[in-house]
Amino acid sequence: MKNKIALVTGGSRGLGKEMALRLAEKGSDMVITYVSKKEAAEEVVKEIESKGRKAAVLKFDANNIGAIEDFMDDFKEILSSKWNTDRFDFLINNAGNGANIPFEKATEEEFDLFVNIHYKSVYFLTQKLLPLMNDNGRIINISSGTTKYVIPGYSLYSPMKGAVEVLTRYLAKEVGPRGITVNVVAPGPVETDFNNGGNRDIPERKKFLASRAALGRVGLPEDIGGVIAFICSDDARWITGQRIEVSGGMNL
Repeated sequence: MKNKIALVTGGSRGLGKEMALRLAEKGSDMVITYVSKKEAAEEVVKEIESKGRKAAVLKFDANNIGAIEDFMDDFKEILSSKWNTDRFDFLINNAGNGANIPFEKATEEEFDLFVNIHYKSVYFLTQKLLPLMNDNGRIINISSGTTKYVIPGYSLYSPMKGAVEVLTRYLAKEVGPRGITVNVVAPGPVETDFNNGGNRDIPERKKFLASRAALGRVGLPEDIGGVIAFICSDDARWITGQRIEVSGGMNL
């Protein structure tokens, strides 16, 4: 039986890297994307290959909606040349950026950036990729715990993630007849370099966030990667249209 093929956007670092590695451990081949850190992405590919899986890397700039067509051409070419197929199985829409910007200081340019990266690219990349996805596949959109609890400065970021959560339910209904599940994973604060690494590198912030979690700590990338791997497994085939928060019980 052929290995499943997964596409993880933003797989060169942070949570995306961990998602890709955990999926590889569970038997999936992998295509990961990067926007600027090609060498880091290639290192992730080497790690995946060391686990006995095939992997490839492609550039994808989620802020450049017009480049989706070019990305589609590159993705089709790599599927053909590396796997001798025109189909894949799992899409993890993970690419993103972060910034703490007070509402009164946010600019229209920043607004458009967040719309493109966190919502518009997810919408149209998924739309373009669906014809290539095998039936009974998986689509996982990455959201945030901050769609449920409020952090000042996230008025650009969190509403876009909220839009993705609503989109997830609509998409689950529309692709359900093909056996494709669509879910959203909403991490709480995690120790990565995301948003300048504040959850990892600022002791006072880390201590405060840990105090708000029922499990008493900030999350680690592997806490998220394992959930992604589970949703892509056969054991999760009856879960769709759901928001799955992975936060250690933040702000209960």
